[in-house]
Amino acid sequence: MRVVRALTRVVRFFQRPKVADRTLVILLVIPSILGGVAVLLRGDLPLALGNVHYLLTVLPLLMRRNRPVTTMSVVAAIDAVCIVTGLVDGPNIGTTVALYSLSRYAPGRTTAIASGAAWLFYALLLDLATPMQAGWLAAVFLVVLPVGLGQVFRLRHELNERGRREAADAAVRAERRRIARELHDVVAHHITVINALVGGARATLPPEQTVTRDALESAEQTARQAMTEMRRLLDVLRADGSEGPDAATGVGADRLPALVKEARSAGLPAELTVTGEPVELPAAVDHAVYRIVQEALTNTRKHALGARASVRLAYETSAVEIEVLDDGLPKDGGTPGFGLGGMAERVALCGGQLSTGPRPEGGFRVHARIPLEQA
Repeated sequence: MRVVRALTRVVRFFQRPKVADRTLVILLVIPSILGGVAVLLRGDLPLALGNVHYLLTVLPLLMRRNRPVTTMSVVAAIDAVCIVTGLVDGPNIGTTVALYSLSRYAPGRTTAIASGAAWLFYALLLDLATPMQAGWLAAVFLVVLPVGLGQVFRLRHELNERGRREAADAAVRAERRRIARELHDVVAHHITVINALVGGARATLPPEQTVTRDALESAEQTARQAMTEMRRLLDVLRADGSEGPDAATGVGADRLPALVKEARSAGLPAELTVTGEPVELPAAVDHAVYRIVQEALTNTRKHALGARASVRLAYETSAVEIEVLDDGLPKDGGTPGFGLGGMAERVALCGGQLSTGPRPEGGFRVHARIPLEQA
């Protein structure tokens, strides 16, 4: 197994684009250098000049992936100079690899145009600068074979990538369905039980305990709302997810008054102020506004003593602002959660900015500004 793992690491190392290109050039250059030295010692100058042409066309292959058109242009220019001056009779392997790289790594339209230009260039070059007959036919074989091979490998790579993406998407959908089943079987069940227990407790209260009755009734309403949102969330998880995680949750800025009322029922004095002319917000922004206020009020109830909260929603021409302030004292201890991180992610996805932190006069501030034109 160690040998297999070692071989796998070696193969992966040489599959890196830069390593692969440099290795290819080294493998092509070393025999040429050794052969060139032997030719010079033997005094065969024409063959030595042909070897120089070979080296000059191989070295540009170092940039064949990132700049395939430039690589092909440089190699073609070197071929033209060497063929016209009589140093060589025709192209060599460097030209073949450059044409293959052009087809493999350049965009489709660029490949078609550059390949046609390369065929015309080499057809004229071989017809006019060499005594070769039917240079256009030789140019066809010179260009078509490597370009066709490059297209085959490119198509194969794209099909493999598509298969991997589809497999990854299928795995994500399967995981979403598994999470939906867990939420339905566990969380939704417990919420239903809580709702039933609270309803039973409310039904057994004496008529004069109105405060307790109202609190339990508010708890029932919250549990029913939680079940409603849970069902919508399950619908989202069972869907393909193409419309975003909040597409079907049905919450937005128009639900803020009810949210603030629920916070007051839960014992947190809170008020809502809306400024500006309300407009229909994009779905992502609409959900983000609701969730930011919801999380901020939840944090205030959990982490602040004797707090009062104020929520401000401001509609501007090109943005919407949300600000949640409280004046409570922070509780000692407590387990930090992921609420602020979730806020930051929602705001960032909408192209906005979020700032959170303690206020100089005491309490905590959450402020988000989301541009409408980026949603």
